[in-house]
Amino acid sequence: MPRHMFVPCWWEQDGGVWTRRNGPEDPEAWAEAAYTDQTLVTRVEGCHADDAGKVGMVLSGRPTSSSTLPSLVVRMYRHAMIADDSRLLVTTGTGYGTALACARLGDHRVTSVDVDADLVKRAGDRLAEIGEHPRLEVCDITGDLPGKYDRIVATVSVRPVPVSWLRALRPGGRLVTTLSGTGLILTADASEDGGATGQIEWDRAGFMRTRHGDTYGPPADLGQEATEGDGEEVSTSRYPLLYPPDAWDVISMLELQVAGVDYRIRQDGDARTVWLLHPDGSWARATAAGFLDSPTVHQSGPRRLWDALEKIRHRLNREGGLPVYGAQVRIDPDGVLTLSRGSWSMTVN
Repeated sequence: MPRHMFVPCWWEQDGGVWTRRNGPEDPEAWAEAAYTDQTLVTRVEGCHADDAGKVGMVLSGRPTSSSTLPSLVVRMYRHAMIADDSRLLVTTGTGYGTALACARLGDHRVTSVDVDADLVKRAGDRLAEIGEHPRLEVCDITGDLPGKYDRIVATVSVRPVPVSWLRALRPGGRLVTTLSGTGLILTADASEDGGATGQIEWDRAGFMRTRHGDTYGPPADLGQEATEGDGEEVSTSRYPLLYPPDAWDVISMLELQVAGVDYRIRQDGDARTVWLLHPDGSWARATAAGFLDSPTVHQSGPRRLWDALEKIRHRLNREGGLPVYGAQVRIDPDGVLTLSRGSWSMTVN
């Protein structure tokens, strides 16, 4: 599959800023980037790399679209257990994953959706260049879907699993997605009552969460108080400083318990500072002078975010693992999601 055709331009991050790369102006770098197993960011906030002007343009912000690393696309399709006669719904992005699905099934069995009309148009043009003409639709994947499917594979993350997916699954159909803010791949098969049952795979993946417009909106505010204030509580952690996104199990468990946490990190020589921020105004700041030093923690707001993190690390040390991977999944017809493993059970809202 000619991946380079789907990513002629992309953004590379270095030092907190994004620099635009133009493939046709540097074919060797283009080939290396496109055919290395890596994710290529194509859109930052509302700025698509194809339209960003000259090579070397820089900007800051959060990624809003990308071409997922090929091996992960294939792994998601493997989890879907796609049959030769499957009717498949996938998410669009650059169109590369859609192209792989067309090569597997034939384009007449593939529907590809994205909330962004511009991305759908770009992907459609590039798919047509290689002779593929799947059904392409502009729609919010968390809303009504344009048909019935044997398989739904989302390379964006959701929370909760949309009820519309359950309605769109044919009998015996399967959905594959990730839960927002976690590294959890969820697979579930349609059940006779209109719900679905399945599991959290032992595999790991992280995707951008679904968006409902051009951007995600402003990031959580790292205000003066969170930056250097004492907060309402000061303590010393018993563990070396951890940046939760570096630990799949930990960040997944924390996100299930406290949805919507935003993470920041800053390093000054050997000293590191980690922030946890929540839309309800809660924040935690932990600073350690060295790699193995216990950090000083400042917290404030209606939740004690670092305390929630510490409890998860207590459990990890006590039990040697966390119950999120391998958990059984039940999605009720009304969309209520329950995870369970052994004596542990959690309803995910």
